[in-house]
Amino acid sequence: MSDNLLLAFILTGVAGVATGIGSCIAFFFNHSNRKFLSLSLGFSGGVMLYISFVELFAGAKSFLSERSGTAGALSAIGAFFGGIALSLLIDRLIPESRNPHEVRKVEEMSHPDYKKRAFRSGILFALAIAIHNFPEGMAVFMSGMISGKTGIFTALAVAIHNIPEGITVSVPIYHATGSRKKAFLWSFASGLSEPLGALAAYFLFLPFLTETLLMLIYAGVAGIMVFLTFDELLPLAREYGEHHLSIAGLICGMLLMALVLL
Repeated sequence: MSDNLLLAFILTGVAGVATGIGSCIAFFFNHSNRKFLSLSLGFSGGVMLYISFVELFAGAKSFLSERSGTAGALSAIGAFFGGIALSLLIDRLIPESRNPHEVRKVEEMSHPDYKKRAFRSGILFALAIAIHNFPEGMAVFMSGMISGKTGIFTALAVAIHNIPEGITVSVPIYHATGSRKKAFLWSFASGLSEPLGALAAYFLFLPFLTETLLMLIYAGVAGIMVFLTFDELLPLAREYGEHHLSIAGLICGMLLMALVLL
């Protein structure tokens, strides 16, 4: 497992800085490619769901059942729904008016109404996304600790999901300041909480890691990723107005993981 440690940190960092890619898209394109965003967000959801249920939760439940019977299976189930509860709690801490799930489109960069938005609005979006990204960083890190292959695809799914979040941060900050540099830096910084989540997982869990604790963490990470898929990825994909494409992306993501993780 120690062989995967460096890779897990690298993957978490790559996933986190993808918010900067969203910022660059906002600066250099005149229109949002809604079909591409819907398809890619659905694809991310499919990857996360398959990894969560088939790789993480199923593996943890099987291992703990063999060790402790029904009590082990129940502990895996408890950890899974505990991950969902943690994600839900973090989501509830963010005021609805600053919820980063709301779509921001590239077209808004030239909309006169948005030029009146305050800098404070963009900062609050950045902070909201940073809070959401913290458990995602833990999920990418722990997935990378399982195997390089699982970590890579989890990081890819989270990175795709972070691109529209980068647009969400950069649009209001750009209109408040007129500075592409400031908008990019705040967008980029909002993703850095994912490496912080990885560090938290490293210091909280690894010093006390046993096989049983590891399996419970995997089940909890599965819960986090399932919540992320149903609460963020799929609703965001639908908001771009391409529902069928998002479902097609979801199926493609699941199919790809089924073939990759044979």
